[in-house]
Amino acid sequence: MADDILARPQPVGVFPLPAGYLLLPPAADPTAGAELRAGRTPTEWPSEWQFFASVLGGGTGAALDRLATGHGPLPAYNRFVLDPNPQRFAEARAHEPLRTLVDVVAYSVGLLDHPPDASDLDGELLAHALAAHAAHALGAGDPIAVAAHLGAAIAAARGPSPLFAAQLLGQLAAVLRDAPERGAEAIAHYQDAIRLAADTPLVRLRAELWFALGTTYLERADGRRGALLEAVKAYQQAIQCGLSVDAHPDLFAEAHNNLGLAYISIPAASASDQLRMAVAIQSFREALKVYTREAHPDRWASTTLNLANAIQYVPSGHPEQNLMRAVELYDEVLTVRTRPADPVGYARVLANQANALAHLGVFGPALEKLNEAHKLFHWYEEPAAAASVMELVDQITACRDRAAAEPVEG
Repeated sequence: MADDILARPQPVGVFPLPAGYLLLPPAADPTAGAELRAGRTPTEWPSEWQFFASVLGGGTGAALDRLATGHGPLPAYNRFVLDPNPQRFAEARAHEPLRTLVDVVAYSVGLLDHPPDASDLDGELLAHALAAHAAHALGAGDPIAVAAHLGAAIAAARGPSPLFAAQLLGQLAAVLRDAPERGAEAIAHYQDAIRLAADTPLVRLRAELWFALGTTYLERADGRRGALLEAVKAYQQAIQCGLSVDAHPDLFAEAHNNLGLAYISIPAASASDQLRMAVAIQSFREALKVYTREAHPDRWASTTLNLANAIQYVPSGHPEQNLMRAVELYDEVLTVRTRPADPVGYARVLANQANALAHLGVFGPALEKLNEAHKLFHWYEEPAAAASVMELVDQITACRDRAAAEPVEG
């Protein structure tokens, strides 16, 4: 491949598509390229790179207009990236120097069934092609090959394009998370990616890496206090990257919901740990600023259920009020998580609500709800949940009998 027609290193893979596939010609000022590779918009754009500026500004059409009169392999390649159709593909592939990279794009947009051999590439361009090979292996259900291709891509990108390497590390960690025995490797890769991406202004990228790290800790915690505390730290860092109700609200809500779950899962070790339940409640409420019953019914129901569970168990000087509020929230959840649509989920809500009612001394309705939940768990083959409900039935029955046997003061 003729490097003399390209600026090196390239910012491939750093920005979302189509910018992430565009290639830049040589320019007199190399600082603009360094800024792009760090995820920053250059303060001054070389005139030859104005088409890239147009794409980052959302103007694909304007970029095509700027490239319309260009001749040679590079303009043809970039036109194909911005308008990936068979005619553009043929025009771009007619030029030998960038043929391998043209074929990488063609595979990515579905014009080729297999990514090309990348033995003529190096550095960040090799990493770019190897990422396509990893995607192909993922589609073929070969996680070992996926990890091998991503590992080689990371090694190729780490020197010339650390931010691209960070994104590839995140992809590799996501693959390894699915293998329980490789969870520690996934955590190490996320931590490495976070270090490499620490200075980028790409808020969502940094937040997603922290969020994924927190979720990996949470999934593997199994009640371990240390892992849960690490999950809390990671979710807090994700939010502090710049997430808000207005900026990336989906990730903001998900991070707050998971932060709340991590807090309520931490085993109590001291009196100060009681505060974590109050913090969890606030996190669930933050998530519900984004999730609404109308727009996000499933996520709203899940988060509201988490909120109700937290309110039920928060230490308080007015436990009855909290329990009554929890019962009300469970009723709201049942308007979405209905018996016909989700019988097992419906049964879980009933069981939680029954527990709150029992703590209020409302034993009859609590037992009715538990009996219905037990039937559903039994019918839908959830034996552990059914057994847990029966244990709760026995406890509530004993409490009711003790309360009935107590003398009435008069």
